[in-house]
Amino acid sequence: MASDTPIEALHHIGVAVRSLAEALPKWTDGFGLVLQSVDEVPTEKVKVAVLMAGTTRIELLEPTSPDSPIAKFLDKKGPGIHHLAFQVGDCQRKITALAAAGAPMLNDTPNPGAHGCKVAFVHPKHLGGVLAELVEDPHHD
Repeated sequence: MASDTPIEALHHIGVAVRSLAEALPKWTDGFGLVLQSVDEVPTEKVKVAVLMAGTTRIELLEPTSPDSPIAKFLDKKGPGIHHLAFQVGDCQRKITALAAAGAPMLNDTPNPGAHGCKVAFVHPKHLGGVLAELVEDPHHD
């Protein structure tokens, strides 16, 4: 059951951008957030800049390929909030529980994410248009 595998916290907010080089100065110098790291996630065809607003993590997402999910999002909707990511203790268990409860999953098994995380996505139609990411983060306290 989905409630047996609780959501532990909001892990991050994903924001689609066309260019990290153009977006980062606005978020850091202009807005005051702290850049923690920049990584590439080849499986998702995206480059990720992790910013911190106190304890809240914001990930800027730049596509690395025209067929990246982020590139498709940008073509359709333009830059902006792409998804909300939720910390879970066991990504596969949460996928299984949500699917059993009728949630339309975009992933049947976790994919590798940034920083050694395991990730999976829930189709946006499940939460009224909000794309949700499940994150099993080995570094999360």
